[in-house]
Amino acid sequence: MRKGAKRKASQRKEADTAQDKQQESKKATSRAKRVKASVPESEPEYFEDKRNLEDLWKAAFPVGTEWDQLDSVYQFNWNFSNLEDAFEEGGKLHGKKVYLFGCTEPQLVSFKGESKIICIPVVVAVVSPFPPSDKIGINSVQREAEEIIPMKQMKMDWVPYIPLENRGSQVESLHSQIFILSCTQRRAALKHLKIDRVKKYEYCLPYFYQPFKEDELEQSTEVQIIFPSETKPIFCEFDWELDELEEFTDKLIQEEELSEDQKDAFKEFVKEKVREAKKANREAREARKKALQEMSEETKAAFENMRFYKFYPVQTPDSPDISNVKALFINRYYGKAHEVL
Repeated sequence: MRKGAKRKASQRKEADTAQDKQQESKKATSRAKRVKASVPESEPEYFEDKRNLEDLWKAAFPVGTEWDQLDSVYQFNWNFSNLEDAFEEGGKLHGKKVYLFGCTEPQLVSFKGESKIICIPVVVAVVSPFPPSDKIGINSVQREAEEIIPMKQMKMDWVPYIPLENRGSQVESLHSQIFILSCTQRRAALKHLKIDRVKKYEYCLPYFYQPFKEDELEQSTEVQIIFPSETKPIFCEFDWELDELEEFTDKLIQEEELSEDQKDAFKEFVKEKVREAKKANREAREARKKALQEMSEETKAAFENMRFYKFYPVQTPDSPDISNVKALFINRYYGKAHEVL
């Protein structure tokens, strides 16, 4: 082969080799880019499963709590796992028909080194084969008389509580054993209500009628007096067994609570209130006696076997220590709980 032909063949071979190297370099760069662009797989996120009765305590309306205090009730991460556990096997409420209502107790407690008044949420569980009452009591120092009215007048009623795992089921098919006292009054609509109507919600107490226990009102000999005086109303309590009306009135005059020219009008006012109270006591005793006579043995047994359990939040790092403020007392109608949990 001629020298010129050999030189041309050698040049073509060198060109082919260089081209192959260039292509290999491009491929390697492309692979490197692809590797660099790929995002490493992240660790899977795990979310704690919601407990089946986790929102039960919130579902029970906190009866008697001031509307403007409702938000403060939920400022802490309160834990009612004790209430949830009570429905588990071996718990106080397992397998029983239970009616729940909420309330709040303002208490001075310590949290993170600071003492302040906190609205502590409480849940009362009533074990009963039927609703403990369909009425609400309305009472306060400012109101002249106590009212016992159907709870539906205050847009309240006992409704079935649906556990989280059953939220997709028809209510009728669940045969619920847990009922909560619910309120359908919307906070946004309060501005359209009269002040007295709004205040009624703050004075509400779940009512309970115990036919075997004499009501303290029937035993009471005291009357609340709110006398419309010329300057300012006179608030006082008069006991018709312990107080003598003449002396009682003279003392108010001496203390300049009552003027001399209103003495007779005040005495007549007190006498009328005493007559009303005595009549109410008498009618209550007669109504209790009649109710017992007409009550079936099954209903009597149900009342005798009713149990009240009072649940406070359990202690957690996210909530105040309330261990020193727990009490058996529920309200003036229910009296004391059988047990605090």
